[in-house]
Parts: sequence; C-alpha cells; structure tokens
Amino acid sequence: MIPPILLSELLANGCETARGREVDHKPVVKIFDPNGSATWLLTEVSPADPKIAFGLCDLGHGCPELGYVDISELAAVRTRFGLRLEIDRHFRPAKTLSEYAADARHHGRIVA
Repeated sequence: MIPPILLSELLANGCETARGREVDHKPVVKIFDPNGSATWLLTEVSPADPKIAFGLCDLGHGCPELGYVDISELAAVRTRFGLRLEIDRHFRPAKTLSEYAADARHHGRIVA
C-alpha cells in the first residue's frame, strides 16, 4: 500500500525510535478515506515488525488519537462504495506529529 520510498523513510524513523532517540518526526505519509473523514498521518514503522506503523489516527468520530495501526489492515479496508483507502501523494507535512495532534485535539479532527 505504501510506496517503497516512503516505507524506507518510515523505517528510518522507526529505527531512530528503537535506538531510544525521542524525535518528534513530521508525518511521512497521509492515508485517507476518499468517501469519508478517516485520516491517518504516519511517522514511523517498527523495525521489528514493519507492518506496524505509529501516527495520528482519526476514524472520523471526533476523537483523533496517537497510536499504532497495522498497515495490512489499512490496505484491506474497503469504503462503503468499495473503494480502497488512498495515499495523499500531494501531502507535504508542515508540522511535527505532536503539532498535528494538538491541532486535531482542538478541532476534533486532523487538519492537514
């Protein structure tokens, strides 16, 4: 689901975290539901299990939260019209993940 170049950047961020470095990364990838309001801003994947990503997750219910998500589960999701989730290829992060999270808490949704 995630292009190799972005996956390698997610893995590099995950390796930094695994080495104990506390870095507030900018999101690497934005995944969204083309028919709804669900959005994920991912910053890293686990070097031990690269299908597990960390980021800001918003299922569109007004409660965005930081957490882990299984990328294979995202790839398997079909929207109510049968479409797959999409990667926003035009997304260019302007803030760190904690800044996006603070804005999301304030607005009740990810504002990217």
